[in-house]
Amino acid sequence: MLIDVTAAYAAVMSTVRDFGMEQLPFTAATGRILREPVLSDRDFPPYDRAMMDGIAIDYETYAKGQTVFGVEDMQAAGMPRKQLGNTANCMEVMTGAIMPEMTDTVIQYEHLTVSEHEGFRRFTINAAVAKGQHIHRQGTDAAAGQLVIPAGTWLTAAEIGVLASVGKTMVNVSRLPKVAVIATGDELVPVGDTPDIHQVRISNSYSLAAALKELGIEATCYHVEDNEAAIQALFTSLKTMDAWICTGAVSAGKYDYLPHVLEQMGMQQVFHKVQQRPGKPFLFGKFEEGPVVFALPGNPVSGFMCCYRYVLPWLRACMQYDAPPVPHAVLGADVNFASPLTYFMPVRLHPVAGGQLVALPPPYHGSGDLAALLQADGFLELPPEQRVFAKGSSYPVWRFRQ
Repeated sequence: MLIDVTAAYAAVMSTVRDFGMEQLPFTAATGRILREPVLSDRDFPPYDRAMMDGIAIDYETYAKGQTVFGVEDMQAAGMPRKQLGNTANCMEVMTGAIMPEMTDTVIQYEHLTVSEHEGFRRFTINAAVAKGQHIHRQGTDAAAGQLVIPAGTWLTAAEIGVLASVGKTMVNVSRLPKVAVIATGDELVPVGDTPDIHQVRISNSYSLAAALKELGIEATCYHVEDNEAAIQALFTSLKTMDAWICTGAVSAGKYDYLPHVLEQMGMQQVFHKVQQRPGKPFLFGKFEEGPVVFALPGNPVSGFMCCYRYVLPWLRACMQYDAPPVPHAVLGADVNFASPLTYFMPVRLHPVAGGQLVALPPPYHGSGDLAALLQADGFLELPPEQRVFAKGSSYPVWRFRQ
C-alpha cells in the first residue's frame, strides 16, 4: 500500500534520535551543530570604540561655536585609555581605539583640514557634526551575560569569530553520526575500472556521501553483489552504525533481496513504497537496537531526491539543527503531470526582483538521467491531486545547489 509523501516524511521524522554530543576546540567546530548556549563574557564591544580614523572632541565645545581644535595626543587601537587635558583641544583617534576620557564625538579625517605651526597641529572642522557620531557604544551589540549564539545553531565562519571574541575555546557540539552508504548490484564496478557494455560505474554511493558532507558527515561507502548471503553478512558487520543508506535492490525484481534480508534480520519496517515520482519503491525501517535504514531506489535521480527530501532533514533533526522553513519557487512555465503521484521535478532556479525564485524545468529523461541534475538547482514538489500546474503558481522547492 502506498503512503503519501506527507505521511512518509512524518514517519521518518518520528524516528529522530539523539546521537549525543562531544566537546571540540572552537577552531574545529565549523559546520557542526552547537549544543549549548553561548553567552557574552563581557559587554560587546567592551568599551566605547572609535569607528573612524580622525579626532575625538568634547561635543559641547564644538556646540558653542569652536571649529578649530589643537591636537594634544594620539589614542591608538590597543593603547590604554588616555584623558584629554583641555576640552578646547582634541585627540587623534584610530579606528578600534577606546574613546579618550573627556571626549564624546569623532570627526573623520575626510571632514577636517589640518594645519601646523611651530610643531603644533590643529584641525579645522569643515562639515556638520552630530553629538556622539562614529562611536560604537559599549554593550550595544551584547551586554555581559547576554545570549549571543543559541543552542541548535549551525556553526559557520561568523559564529566561530564570535566564539573567539567571547573566549569560548571549547564548545559542545552534536556528535556526527556513523553512516554507511551501501550500493547493491552485480552491474556495478569501481569508479577506476573500465566497465563492460552491460556494466556501470558506482556513482550513487558517492553522490549520496557527498550530500552528507554538506552536514559534515563522512559516510563510509560499500558495494555488495545481488546475493542474499553477501548482503546479510555485510549488514551484520555494520550493526553499530547509526544509519544505513542503501541504494538498489528494493523494488519487486527477482534480485531485489534487500526487503527480505532486512526483515529476516529483524528490521521493523515503517513503510515501503511512497506515492511519489521519482522514488516510489523507497523503503524505510529501523532496528530496535541498531541503525535506521533508508533503502532508496537504485535509479540515481530517485535516490538523490529521496536523500534531500527525507535523509538530510532526518540527520539535521537528529543533530538538533533548527532547520529553516522550506522555500517556495514560482513556475516559469506550464507543466502537465498525469500520474496521481507527488512529482519531484528538477528545476533551474532564477532569482528575480523582490527576492522571488522562478523555477524552469531543464531537459529531463526520467529517474535514470543523472546528468539532468547538472542543469538543476533543486526540485519542485508538485502535489498529487493536480494534473496541470500553471505558470506563476508557487510550490515548495528542495534545493541541492545554492
